[in-house]
Amino acid sequence: MPNRLADQSSPYLLQHAENPVDWYAWGEEALGRAKSEDKPILLSVGYSACHWCHVMAHESFENPAIAKQMNSEFVCIKVDREERPDVDDLYMEAVQAMTGAGGWPLTVFLDPEGVPFHGGTYYPPEPRQGMPSFPQVMDAVIDAYRNRRDEIDQASGQVREGLGALGQLEPSTEGLDATVLNQAAEGMRQNSDAVNGGFGGAPKFPPASALEFMLMRGQKRQTAGAVGPLDHVQLTLDRMSGGGIYDQVGGGFARYAVDAIWLVPHFEKMLYDNAQLARLYLHGYQAFGHERYERTCRETLDFMLRELHGPEGGFYSALDADSEGVEGKFYVWDEDEMREALAESDLAEASIERILGYWGVSPTGNFDGKNVLHVVAGPGTAPPPGLDEARQALLAHREQRVRPGLDDKRVCSWNALAISAFAEAGAALGRDDYLDAARTCASFVLEQMRDEEGHLLRTYKDGHAQIPAYLEDHAFLLEALLTLYEATFEERWFAAARETAETMIERFGDSERGGFFVTASDAVQLIARRKDLGDHPIPSGNSSAAYGLLRLAKLTGEHSYAERAEGVFALFAQVALQHADGFGHLLCALQFHLSEVREVALVGDDLGELATVTRRGYRPYLVRAGGPEGTTEPALMRDRTTVDGRPAAYVCENFSCKAPVTAPTELEALLA
Repeated sequence: MPNRLADQSSPYLLQHAENPVDWYAWGEEALGRAKSEDKPILLSVGYSACHWCHVMAHESFENPAIAKQMNSEFVCIKVDREERPDVDDLYMEAVQAMTGAGGWPLTVFLDPEGVPFHGGTYYPPEPRQGMPSFPQVMDAVIDAYRNRRDEIDQASGQVREGLGALGQLEPSTEGLDATVLNQAAEGMRQNSDAVNGGFGGAPKFPPASALEFMLMRGQKRQTAGAVGPLDHVQLTLDRMSGGGIYDQVGGGFARYAVDAIWLVPHFEKMLYDNAQLARLYLHGYQAFGHERYERTCRETLDFMLRELHGPEGGFYSALDADSEGVEGKFYVWDEDEMREALAESDLAEASIERILGYWGVSPTGNFDGKNVLHVVAGPGTAPPPGLDEARQALLAHREQRVRPGLDDKRVCSWNALAISAFAEAGAALGRDDYLDAARTCASFVLEQMRDEEGHLLRTYKDGHAQIPAYLEDHAFLLEALLTLYEATFEERWFAAARETAETMIERFGDSERGGFFVTASDAVQLIARRKDLGDHPIPSGNSSAAYGLLRLAKLTGEHSYAERAEGVFALFAQVALQHADGFGHLLCALQFHLSEVREVALVGDDLGELATVTRRGYRPYLVRAGGPEGTTEPALMRDRTTVDGRPAAYVCENFSCKAPVTAPTELEALLA
């Protein structure tokens, strides 16, 4: 018989709707019952594409005896971390403080007030490899709750205070200069893997934000002939796109590699990873000119359009790692099946052999007897003839398999990342279809993901949007709308960006200590109101807010936006030095803030050639505005005129502009 989760829209919660566990969704009903019955809360947090979440569900939550124990002793709450990042972040922080580790599934035990007193991640149904069983953990928790309740109650105040510490963090009085960036860059260098790319060892996650910082910084800092940040960026881009973490057949990146060499992935595909990585490879192409990076960008965006694009224009959240109950089954190949699929194409036998060798295919494979396709040849090696035809044949063959599960909810912040990727790639690569995808998605978010008062909502599914949006939703959308404005020069996107910024400042800003809270001032609050930090796997709301507000300040000339960004830096810049590769987006924003940024205003009815110049090459220290003569928004466009009726470009710094130019070559020279 279905439990209470049957009424939810989250694909992850619906996966648990048939459990014998008496699950509640997070809310007053569950919290009220815990208080009235004086029962502890068993909080389980996960997401739909999480492999180990599925394992624990099958082993424990579908087990009638374990479910009976859960129902008898606890009020059980199930949370989708993608819907409720506020709940997930709060209790993940608690478990990490208790155990030194974290991850999903997240299992936390709370008192009736919602204060955590014990927690962990995955628990097996019986003792295994030194881990206690889930029933043993529950027995110990109940014993503590009944027999040592006074200790739990005494500790609750300290726990609350600890979880709210980020929200109470005082701004640093130390000045911000290039020293901070130098220290951060050195920290990244020390933690970088000079052989395989990326940072650290296994498991290895695509470090999009950290590589963006290295790319951005390397453009100014690398010495000719020296090994530096740009070399590490290229090494990592090549290793990732040539590895099994990249879908060699269908494009797009898996969540992470279980090894240090990017070979065997954890096969789930997330919208947020692919949006960020598509943009990173675009920047790699612009910076280095390698066609292989442009191809990876295109193939990743095409994958998103093919497999994650909803009919209303929004983008779905994720594809599962599993199909038919087996991780990676949809993506891996045995040699015979590959030969069979390629034989149906027009490729000659010799071409097929070269292609199999290019992808390292062997009879024994590299993953449970099957092959995770990866590029064996070096990055500068030309692909074998017929590779595109082979991909199409294999893709068609693969489509006959049982597909992985799809998490079809649309998350506001992740859709904003997709808008940024499609908008920038569309403008840079001359792809109108990408620009149209960005426009349609932005319209969907702005029009259909709002409540009756006009406030943004977090998720959308089955024609219905819900859950008040968080800081990251507003901050990512601010960045996305500015990117879409700069890609199209359509004033509506700038107006929406400015409105989003004002709302973010009003409802999330901390006027006392600086920075931004995760939740709005008018939202239902948890036991602590937090500020987020850390840019992995996605930027924090504070980092994104800072970067977006700095760009907005450059377009409007209003320093108040920059002052808000400086408040973020005062809180978190020194913290970022301790783990620099985890704060890439914050460091990008700070690098932008401390650099000379050019503001380019293009005026005229046909800006094509001049606009192309501004999008040619990698230009992280540039903002652009454009429109016909008489355009007044953004302020950078005011009082700009054409020159003898010809379109003109004004190159400015802090709104102090050089004489306008009309020839693309003249503009190129000014931007060199």
